[in-house]
Amino acid sequence: MRNREAWIPTTLNPKLDVNQAWRRIRQDKQTLAGILIVLAAILISLLAPWISPYDPNAGDGALRLSPPGTPGHLLGLDDQGRDILSRLIWGSRYSLLAALLPITIAFVISIWLGLTAGFVQGRIGELIMRILDVLFAFPMILFAIAIAAILGPGVMTILVTITVALIPYMSRVVFASVKEEKGKEYIEAARMLGASTTSILFRELLPNVISPLIVYATTLVGSMIVFSSGLSFLGLGIQPPDSDWGRMTGDGMKVLTQGAPHVATIPGLLIMLVSLGFNWLGDGLRDWLDPYKRMK
Repeated sequence: MRNREAWIPTTLNPKLDVNQAWRRIRQDKQTLAGILIVLAAILISLLAPWISPYDPNAGDGALRLSPPGTPGHLLGLDDQGRDILSRLIWGSRYSLLAALLPITIAFVISIWLGLTAGFVQGRIGELIMRILDVLFAFPMILFAIAIAAILGPGVMTILVTITVALIPYMSRVVFASVKEEKGKEYIEAARMLGASTTSILFRELLPNVISPLIVYATTLVGSMIVFSSGLSFLGLGIQPPDSDWGRMTGDGMKVLTQGAPHVATIPGLLIMLVSLGFNWLGDGLRDWLDPYKRMK
């Protein structure tokens, strides 16, 4: 006897055509720039031990606050005589980790919470949404201070803060998509053919609600790089001698009056550039995953 679940119809979304997507990307200079920026940032963070010209924590007091273009130090040195380029390269590891890892964890948790709350009726769905509402209403910076008081300043504070703070936002994206999809004919057909709740959630709903979450998560990376940098700037994140771009910016602010604006400006500009790169990539993914635009 043929498996009835094999007959369950799915949504009539056009299939992703990789060749067509690549043609679109090549025509969209902004998306292409975003991809190049993101790839460059990730490669630099992975290759830091091999491409960093100096030990990021080794200083030369005789050259402190030297400007960009100083022989052997392309981007100059900070107030402790440390090479800024080397510290930017090593700092990329912390800055990207502080954004990408929490978003990945929140992504997985939000799929489960959003699918369950959106599809399952009754107390379970209501309880999930009420918990998410409480988290949603709690300011991220106050939550970061509370976590820092418990765990102490450091990488773990950033990771926990961003992960917990993002879960209600990302879960709401999934919840809204599930609410929109659950009443459609292919879901009703799956129910009539005897598909289990698990099968409906993960075989039918998930493929049709995950695209908005992917786009949203991508655009969040830039914001979370800025937020984690802000926590480090305030002293709640990475602690010396390690550093990320936010702490470098904060340390540079202390020497602005000493005629060395490059110490704060360069990492600040890098935060802006990489954040823009992820936002541009997210915009491109949104257009690529939009079924109506793919049909054009």
